[in-house]
Amino acid sequence: MLRNGLEPWHVLVTVAVLVLLFGSRKLPEMARGLGRSMRILKSETAALREDGAPAGPSAQPSAGPAAPSPAGPAAEPAKRPV
Repeated sequence: MLRNGLEPWHVLVTVAVLVLLFGSRKLPEMARGLGRSMRILKSETAALREDGAPAGPSAQPSAGPAAPSPAGPAAEPAKRPV
């Protein structure tokens, strides 16, 4: 029953629904925007790999505990009597 996840008729139904929802004028604009976004994402990931920057947040080195925020009267704005 589930030999293929995406049959040809699935694609046809999806295209038909998209045309009905967005119209034939908007679809090329949306495809161009998606293509631009994919190119930007690809170039940024390639730049990260070239720089040797860590890929994930867990790979960042820890610099120690974060400095505590000041908890004195200077931390809060001065209150004026009404």
